[in-house]
Amino acid sequence: MSDAVLKTPKTAGFFDNSRDLVIAVSVVVVVVMIVIPLPTVLLDTFMALNLVFSLLILLIVLYTQKATDFSVFPTVLLIVTVFSLALNISSTRLILTKGEDFDGRMIRAFSTFVVGAGGTDGLVVGFIIFIVIIVVQVVVITKGATRISEVAARFALDAMPGKQMSIDAEYSSGSISEEEARARKRDLQQEVDFYGAMDGASKFISGNVKIGIFITVVNIIGGIIIGVVSHGEPIGAAFATYISFAVGDGLLSQLPALLISTATGIVVTRSVSNGTLGEDISIQFSRDARIYWICAAVLVGFSVLPGFPWYVLIPLAILLGMFALHLNRTRQKKKEFDTMMAKPAEKKKEDQAEMSPIVPLDALSLELGYGLIPLVDKDKGAELLERVQGIRRQSALELGLVIPKIRIIDNMLLEPSEYCFKIRGVEVGCAKIRMNCYLCIKSGAVREELSGEKTRDPAFGLPAVWINEDRRDEAERAGYTVVDPPSIIATHLTEIIKRYASEILGRQETQAILDTIKKEYPAVVEEVLGQKALNLGDIQKVLQNLLKEQVSIRNMVSILEALADYAPITRDTRFLTEKARQALGRQLCQYYADGERVLHVLTLDPSLEQKIVESRVETSSGVISALEPSLQSAWIKALSRSTIAMQEHGWTPVILCSEAARYLVKSSTDREFPELTVLSVPEIVPDITLESVGVIRA
Repeated sequence: MSDAVLKTPKTAGFFDNSRDLVIAVSVVVVVVMIVIPLPTVLLDTFMALNLVFSLLILLIVLYTQKATDFSVFPTVLLIVTVFSLALNISSTRLILTKGEDFDGRMIRAFSTFVVGAGGTDGLVVGFIIFIVIIVVQVVVITKGATRISEVAARFALDAMPGKQMSIDAEYSSGSISEEEARARKRDLQQEVDFYGAMDGASKFISGNVKIGIFITVVNIIGGIIIGVVSHGEPIGAAFATYISFAVGDGLLSQLPALLISTATGIVVTRSVSNGTLGEDISIQFSRDARIYWICAAVLVGFSVLPGFPWYVLIPLAILLGMFALHLNRTRQKKKEFDTMMAKPAEKKKEDQAEMSPIVPLDALSLELGYGLIPLVDKDKGAELLERVQGIRRQSALELGLVIPKIRIIDNMLLEPSEYCFKIRGVEVGCAKIRMNCYLCIKSGAVREELSGEKTRDPAFGLPAVWINEDRRDEAERAGYTVVDPPSIIATHLTEIIKRYASEILGRQETQAILDTIKKEYPAVVEEVLGQKALNLGDIQKVLQNLLKEQVSIRNMVSILEALADYAPITRDTRFLTEKARQALGRQLCQYYADGERVLHVLTLDPSLEQKIVESRVETSSGVISALEPSLQSAWIKALSRSTIAMQEHGWTPVILCSEAARYLVKSSTDREFPELTVLSVPEIVPDITLESVGVIRA
């Protein structure tokens, strides 16, 4: 194999940060628009952009789960307000200077659309509509949003010390790690800053509405004066022209402001929500079907009264009744499943404890849509339950980690064919499967393309298709890997356990491991814990570091002996992890070597390895590699070429480097190559033959 050559890319250019440049230029243009006259074509373009941008902001707010996820909203609010005012000033300048010849298509079209009928009636109707919209925005939306912003900012600031103390208490008790505590405090500070900024930003909308009224009045009075005095127009024609333009301009500027005001109100009123507005409404409006039955009955009662439009009320009552019936059926299915899970038979106590609906924060749980319930129904074989038990035993043998009982519960919020894995209440894997169908995974041995619904294998992301049961033989002959629904979930679960084993291992699980080892090897456990150089949390972190790189911790005796040897020297868990890995050297080498005990590895050019070692940076969360961006990019590209070449030869990509560089090499490649194996020289045992198949050069 030819050596992989690492080339340093060119230095970043001035325009690489183009997004910041575009924003800076846009803000400057917005400010300059207030002074410089705009042609009508450009004015129409900017007005259309203002309307579209305001609509985009409203939609982003509707689909945002937390208010702080849209943290730039206060700044955007200021920019949009200034942009709208600049357009108002530009349109006023053009209307007053051109008069009847004003050719702004957006304002003309909007005034014609809103005013409707010609003549005095149309002008009066349009002006009344404009006044109503202004009053609604000032008195209702803007005033309410401003008040809510003030209260939210005050409450967020008042609650900040208590929330910080709560985070500190959880960290002190060991419930959360230092990194999680720091992240929570950062989120809390961001929340307080956001609502504080929103308190001030809401004043922009209020001011924008007031100045909009002022500009409209100026357009009408100034236009009539200029039209009659300067242009010599009849007073009636001047009234018709300038009032029409003023109303069209005012409504066109107030419509985006109305959208922004609505978005502001939605943001500050949803401070207690962690889901999108659609999700919250869907959940909270579907809790009780009785309210829809009552509402339908009221509509039917109104429909029989004289004068009421029964042809409107009866269809609405029918729709409400159908929705109430749907809610009743969904609730009944959930009730039947809960009853099945809670059968008081003595022989099913263990299954009940493992499968009954419980509160969140299980170490590992599987949630099913109601369409997948047959997979865990004992009356229908419960094939998935047996698979789960087998996977737990397999994980104990391969990783040395006994997975806690996996809770299997139904979740009516999931789609019927959807399932979801959660670790301590946080989703880590989700997919949809089709019952009574097979998933055909496309492998390298596929000889013929198969028609069907295209999808992806949830465990590995490989392309696949869904087929009916009667086409299984056809798919196997075509070279596809054919799996049934229970096997899909079981395979996905196996990968979830491998990928997140370090998160599943908690202090309680670590204590259970030590208690088990102590029965047979009490001296080892007592030496590690008895000298008080390490506590339970230190041992847990070492085991978690091993599991993150999918190193089995089944040989706990060797791990504990290594910790006992080096714990008096240092409590640095990263250093202790490296020593534990070296104690497991034979296990590691045998796992990655081929049948002839030959280990094929990639090595690093000494200069490149030295650069990686020199990039070592101490952070609050540990040691990381901080290569220059250009060198990091080139290093990853060279590594990618080398690993692809190894895979083409059928070898597992393995990098061999010095002990000092091993973890830094691993950390610098974790984002792009999380599965990459990195070994150090002390981890190689004498009876393994090394074969270098490539050198990554700088």
